[in-house]
Amino acid sequence: MKKKFSLSWEGSKQRRKQRKYLANAPLHIQRRLISSHLSKTLKEKYNRRSLGLKKGDVVKIIRGIFKGKTGKVERINLKEKKIYVTNIHIFKKDGTKTFYPIHPSNLIIQELNLDDKKRQKVLDRKKK
Repeated sequence: MKKKFSLSWEGSKQRRKQRKYLANAPLHIQRRLISSHLSKTLKEKYNRRSLGLKKGDVVKIIRGIFKGKTGKVERINLKEKKIYVTNIHIFKKDGTKTFYPIHPSNLIIQELNLDDKKRQKVLDRKKK
């Protein structure tokens, strides 16, 4: 049986192989793939273009039906590669409210949650 996932995979032009890599990646690698661009002020401050999302970050939605709204990251679903933001709800037919799943590429990070010491170290390292 052929392995579904290989750590030594370097890439392919074929979209089907790219999709297979993303779909079969273990969760610790999928975690790296959930990242969003930083706002202009954060880009200048940290000299980075993008950063991985974390619970508690304040994000702005730039695509979709909730375009222009901001909120905190409430939950991150690694398997579906979706982010759930506070105050971004849809109403189901039975009247219940549920969070609306958003892909991380459709978000811009406005404020960072700097409670984590590791995250602070990464930002300081790049700053120098």
